Amino acid sequence: MFYLSLIEHNLPVPPHLLSRPLLDAVKEELERLFLDKVISSLGLCVSVYDIQSIEGGFIFPGDGSSTYKVVFRLVMFRPFVGEILGGRIEKSSADGLRLSLGFFNDIYVPVHLLQQPCKLGPDNIWIWQHECGELTLDLNEEVHFRVADIKYPSIPIEQKEDAEPFAPMEIIGDIYGDGLGLLSWWAE
Repeated sequence: MFYLSLIEHNLPVPPHLLSRPLLDAVKEELERLFLDKVISSLGLCVSVYDIQSIEGGFIFPGDGSSTYKVVFRLVMFRPFVGEILGGRIEKSSADGLRLSLGFFNDIYVPVHLLQQPCKLGPDNIWIWQHECGELTLDLNEEVHFRVADIKYPSIPIEQKEDAEPFAPMEIIGDIYGDGLGLLSWWAE
Protein backbone atom coordinates (compact mmCIF):
# COMPACT_ATOMS: atom_id res chain seq x y z
CA MET A 1 0.00 0.00 0.00
CA PHE A 2 2.88 2.37 0.79
CA TYR A 3 6.12 2.48 -1.20
CA LEU A 4 9.37 4.37 -1.11
CA SER A 5 10.13 6.03 -4.44
CA LEU A 6 13.62 7.31 -5.23
CA ILE A 7 13.48 10.59 -7.16
CA GLU A 8 16.10 12.93 -8.61
CA HIS A 9 14.93 16.50 -9.15
CA ASN A 10 16.48 19.86 -10.05
CA LEU A 11 15.03 21.97 -7.26
CA PRO A 12 15.05 25.78 -7.27
CA VAL A 13 15.16 27.05 -3.69
CA PRO A 14 13.67 30.56 -3.44
CA PRO A 15 15.85 33.32 -1.97
CA HIS A 16 13.70 33.74 1.17
CA LEU A 17 14.61 30.18 2.24
CA LEU A 18 18.37 30.54 1.71
CA SER A 19 18.93 32.03 5.19
CA ARG A 20 17.84 28.71 6.74
CA PRO A 21 20.01 25.58 6.99
CA LEU A 22 20.20 24.02 3.51
CA LEU A 23 18.67 20.67 4.51
CA ASP A 24 15.66 22.37 6.15
CA ALA A 25 15.13 24.72 3.19
CA VAL A 26 15.32 21.87 0.66
CA LYS A 27 12.94 19.67 2.69
CA GLU A 28 10.42 22.51 3.06
CA GLU A 29 10.48 23.16 -0.69
CA LEU A 30 10.15 19.42 -1.50
CA GLU A 31 7.14 19.17 0.83
CA ARG A 32 5.56 22.19 -0.81
CA LEU A 33 6.04 20.68 -4.26
CA PHE A 34 5.16 17.02 -3.66
CA LEU A 35 3.05 16.52 -0.51
CA ASP A 36 -0.60 15.57 -1.21
CA LYS A 37 0.08 15.47 -4.94
CA VAL A 38 -0.32 12.52 -7.29
CA ILE A 39 2.61 11.51 -9.47
CA SER A 40 1.36 9.45 -12.40
CA SER A 41 2.19 5.74 -12.07
CA LEU A 42 3.75 6.32 -8.62
CA GLY A 43 0.70 7.30 -6.57
CA LEU A 44 -0.13 9.89 -3.91
CA CYS A 45 2.80 11.48 -2.07
CA VAL A 46 2.31 11.10 1.67
CA SER A 47 5.67 12.24 3.05
CA VAL A 48 9.27 13.12 2.28
CA TYR A 49 11.09 10.12 3.78
CA ASP A 50 14.68 11.31 3.47
CA ILE A 51 17.10 13.36 1.39
CA GLN A 52 20.05 11.32 0.14
CA SER A 53 22.11 13.98 -1.60
CA ILE A 54 22.15 17.68 -2.46
CA GLU A 55 24.51 18.95 -5.16
CA GLY A 56 25.01 22.23 -6.93
CA GLY A 57 23.60 25.53 -5.80
CA PHE A 58 23.71 27.21 -9.19
CA ILE A 59 22.04 30.56 -9.73
CA PHE A 60 20.86 30.95 -13.30
CA PRO A 61 20.91 34.40 -14.95
CA GLY A 62 17.71 36.34 -14.31
CA ASP A 63 16.63 34.00 -11.49
CA GLY A 64 17.21 34.65 -7.80
CA SER A 65 16.69 31.03 -6.83
CA SER A 66 19.55 28.71 -6.11
CA THR A 67 19.04 25.43 -8.02
CA TYR A 68 20.16 22.14 -6.48
CA LYS A 69 20.22 18.60 -7.84
CA VAL A 70 18.44 16.68 -5.06
CA VAL A 71 18.11 12.90 -4.69
CA PHE A 72 15.41 11.98 -2.18
CA ARG A 73 12.82 9.34 -1.29
CA LEU A 74 9.08 9.90 -0.99
CA VAL A 75 6.53 7.73 0.80
CA MET A 76 3.85 7.03 -1.82
CA PHE A 77 0.35 5.60 -1.39
CA ARG A 78 -0.37 3.14 -4.20
CA PRO A 79 -2.24 -0.04 -3.31
CA PHE A 80 -1.69 -3.08 -5.51
CA VAL A 81 -4.45 -4.75 -7.50
CA GLY A 82 -6.02 -7.47 -5.36
CA GLU A 83 -5.12 -5.79 -2.04
CA ILE A 84 -7.88 -5.70 0.60
CA LEU A 85 -8.37 -2.29 2.23
CA GLY A 86 -10.77 -0.87 4.79
CA GLY A 87 -12.65 2.36 4.23
CA ARG A 88 -15.93 4.15 4.86
CA ILE A 89 -18.88 4.66 2.52
CA GLU A 90 -18.88 8.34 1.65
CA LYS A 91 -21.54 8.47 -1.08
CA SER A 92 -24.12 6.15 -2.62
CA SER A 93 -25.75 6.72 -6.02
CA ALA A 94 -27.18 4.86 -9.00
CA ASP A 95 -23.59 4.50 -10.31
CA GLY A 96 -22.39 2.64 -7.19
CA LEU A 97 -20.45 3.65 -4.09
CA ARG A 98 -17.74 6.18 -3.33
CA LEU A 99 -15.43 5.20 -0.48
CA SER A 100 -12.91 7.09 1.65
CA LEU A 101 -9.78 6.05 3.50
CA GLY A 102 -9.72 9.35 5.39
CA PHE A 103 -6.68 10.68 3.54
CA PHE A 104 -7.81 9.50 0.08
CA ASN A 105 -11.38 9.84 -1.23
CA ASP A 106 -11.34 8.82 -4.90
CA ILE A 107 -12.34 5.17 -4.50
CA TYR A 108 -15.27 3.95 -6.58
CA VAL A 109 -17.20 0.69 -6.44
CA PRO A 110 -19.35 0.43 -9.60
CA VAL A 111 -22.71 -1.36 -9.44
CA HIS A 112 -21.47 -4.52 -11.17
CA LEU A 113 -18.79 -4.95 -8.47
CA LEU A 114 -21.22 -4.77 -5.51
CA GLN A 115 -22.45 -7.91 -3.74
CA GLN A 116 -25.05 -9.54 -5.99
CA PRO A 117 -28.03 -9.54 -6.16
CA CYS A 118 -28.44 -5.96 -5.03
CA LYS A 119 -30.91 -3.14 -5.58
CA LEU A 120 -30.99 0.59 -5.06
CA GLY A 121 -33.29 1.37 -2.16
CA PRO A 122 -34.79 4.55 -0.78
CA ASP A 123 -32.46 7.53 -0.36
CA ASN A 124 -30.05 5.98 -2.91
CA ILE A 125 -28.82 3.36 -0.43
CA TRP A 126 -27.73 0.03 -1.94
CA ILE A 127 -29.27 -3.14 -0.50
CA TRP A 128 -27.73 -6.60 -0.83
CA GLN A 129 -30.53 -9.14 -1.16
CA HIS A 130 -28.98 -12.01 0.77
CA GLU A 131 -30.73 -15.30 1.52
CA CYS A 132 -30.94 -14.33 5.22
CA GLY A 133 -32.53 -10.93 4.47
CA GLU A 134 -31.79 -7.50 3.10
CA LEU A 135 -28.47 -5.98 4.16
CA THR A 136 -28.05 -2.25 3.58
CA LEU A 137 -24.87 -0.39 2.63
CA ASP A 138 -25.45 2.68 4.81
CA LEU A 139 -23.40 5.86 4.59
CA ASN A 140 -20.39 6.19 6.95
CA GLU A 141 -20.31 2.44 7.54
CA GLU A 142 -16.91 0.73 7.52
CA VAL A 143 -16.29 -1.66 4.61
CA HIS A 144 -13.60 -3.98 3.35
CA PHE A 145 -13.00 -3.81 -0.39
CA ARG A 146 -10.59 -5.32 -2.89
CA VAL A 147 -8.62 -3.08 -5.25
CA ALA A 148 -9.69 -4.01 -8.79
CA ASP A 149 -7.87 -1.28 -10.74
CA ILE A 150 -5.92 1.95 -10.33
CA LYS A 151 -6.35 4.67 -12.94
CA TYR A 152 -4.37 7.82 -13.64
CA PRO A 153 -6.72 9.73 -15.99
CA SER A 154 -5.36 12.48 -18.21
CA ILE A 155 -6.21 16.04 -17.28
CA PRO A 156 -9.43 17.12 -19.03
CA ILE A 157 -9.22 20.08 -21.37
CA GLU A 158 -12.76 21.15 -20.54
CA GLN A 159 -14.93 20.17 -17.63
CA LYS A 160 -18.68 20.65 -17.16
CA GLU A 161 -19.74 23.01 -14.38
CA ASP A 162 -21.71 20.33 -12.53
CA ALA A 163 -18.95 17.69 -12.85
CA GLU A 164 -17.11 16.33 -9.82
CA PRO A 165 -13.61 17.78 -9.28
CA PHE A 166 -10.88 16.15 -11.34
CA ALA A 167 -9.19 13.21 -9.60
CA PRO A 168 -5.62 12.53 -10.82
CA MET A 169 -5.73 9.02 -9.28
CA GLU A 170 -8.80 6.79 -9.01
CA ILE A 171 -9.08 3.42 -7.34
CA ILE A 172 -11.76 1.04 -8.57
CA GLY A 173 -12.76 -1.40 -5.85
CA ASP A 174 -15.08 -4.36 -5.52
CA ILE A 175 -17.00 -5.79 -2.60
CA TYR A 176 -18.17 -8.92 -4.39
CA GLY A 177 -16.79 -11.80 -2.35
CA ASP A 178 -16.67 -13.45 1.05
CA GLY A 179 -15.44 -11.14 3.80
CA LEU A 180 -15.91 -8.05 1.62
CA GLY A 181 -18.53 -5.37 2.26
CA LEU A 182 -19.69 -4.04 5.61
CA LEU A 183 -17.71 -5.32 8.57
CA SER A 184 -20.96 -5.82 10.48
CA TRP A 185 -22.07 -8.43 7.91
CA TRP A 186 -19.18 -10.71 8.81
CA ALA A 187 -18.99 -10.01 12.57
CA GLU A 188 -20.31 -13.38 13.71
